[in-house]
Formats: sequence, C-alpha cells, structure tokens
Amino acid sequence: MVEPDHSRIPVIRQCEILGLCRSSYYYQPATETPLNLELMRVIDEQYLKLPFYGVPRMTPLLRNMGYLVNHKRVEHLMRIMGLQAIYPKKNLSKPDAGNQKFPYLLRGLPINRPDQVWATDITYIRMQAGFLYLVAVIDWYSRYILSWRLSNSMDTLFCIEALEEALAKRQPEIFNSDQGSQFTSDKFVGVLQDRYIRISMDGRGRALDNIMIERLWRSVKYEEVYLKDYQTTREAFDGIKKYVSFYNNERLHQSLGYRPPASIYIER
Repeated sequence: MVEPDHSRIPVIRQCEILGLCRSSYYYQPATETPLNLELMRVIDEQYLKLPFYGVPRMTPLLRNMGYLVNHKRVEHLMRIMGLQAIYPKKNLSKPDAGNQKFPYLLRGLPINRPDQVWATDITYIRMQAGFLYLVAVIDWYSRYILSWRLSNSMDTLFCIEALEEALAKRQPEIFNSDQGSQFTSDKFVGVLQDRYIRISMDGRGRALDNIMIERLWRSVKYEEVYLKDYQTTREAFDGIKKYVSFYNNERLHQSLGYRPPASIYIER
C-alpha cells in the first residue's frame, strides 16, 4: 500500500492520499486470540441489531448461541471494541475528566440544508486476524461522507486527520459528536473553535442523538464489512474506499427521494 523506499512521495503524503491514518502505517491491525476474534465478530453483529444489550444481556445471548463465556470475558471484549455496556448507545471511549463537554444542539432543530450540521463517530471494523477502527465525517442533511480514516487504535490523531480533510472542502455551522475522549480533546475541539464552528455533543446514553451516522454504520457493516473477510489492512482500506464511493455516488436513499447523497450535497 505505502512504499517507503521506492517512492518519491513522502510516507506522510502517501497516507494522506490513501486516507490512512499515519499511525496505521507503522503498526499491524490489533489482534486477539482466534476465539476472541470470533466472539467479537458475533458481538459486533448482535450489538448492531440490539444496541441496548450490555454485558448482562450479551453474555447469556452468547451462551445460548453455544459459546462458553462469562461476563468478564464479554466485558473485556466489548471494552476493546468500544461498546459501552451501561448506556444504550455505542460509546467508543469515555471522556477524559478534564476535557470540555458541550450541550446537544440538535434537539428540535430543523435540518434542511447541506453544511448546516456535520457529524462524526468511530466504529469497529472486523478482519480475519485482527481489527481496525473507522472514523467518518458526514453531512447530516445529505448523508454525504465527507472524509474517513482507518486506524489500529482509537487515538485522537486519525479523528483530527479526518476532520481537517473535511474542513479543507467546506465547513458546517454545527459539528456533532459523542462525548468520547477523541472528540472532547483540546486538539480536536480547537480545530473547530478556530473556525468558529458551533460544537454539539450527544447526551450520554441517548442512542438517537447521532442517528444519521448510526445509520451509516449499519449500512457499512451490512453492505460491505459483513460480506467480506478482510485479510489485511490494504483489503479493508480498498473495500471501504470502494464502498464510500458507491455510498456517496450511487446508493439510493429513500429519505432523499431515491437519490444518492452526492446529488444533494455536491449538486445543490
């Protein structure tokens, strides 16, 4: 994918072109034991269907499916995947105590034009022998994916890279996220504040506060990730890149009058 020795293009620039977080170039996808990876795949699928299932319900569900697990293992795996076991909404990381929190600004707000509201979130991407994390920035009104990045860890860098790529094109009036430490960090918040963009954050435990990107994850998982069994980071990157292009330019959305997002966002 990235060629450090035989290319005239610097590694950092190659990663930018590929949409790959720079940290992911230097590390392999995070790994677990074969059994844990299998359990994580099952948990991922079940949690997408039943986002209100935490450890107490997920554990007997897995047992009923024939897996001999206890609640400690399920809790461990859900923590790795970033699935919040207490609240009914996915929460890929808890906010740091000193980080800023912002109120939720979208309740009752009519969203009727592109670039009025953007949203972001992180989701777990399974692979045959490991896993990655995917962050995306979308335009709420049109569902258009403005940018995305893959990483082997839930750090702040790959989220900032995705944000800065999106802002290089346009900027929103309001930017919405959850209260994860990546999005409440001074560096991430600073990028938005420097541009005088209003910041909105989901209320903890409110599964519908960021519903548009939750729907995006459902589409990505069922229409791409679950149909593939990525062997490498390159395969994951290529598959998601192709799907994002399809999603933006070809996939018809009923809520958009059976038009693709690009026809609303770009051709407005």
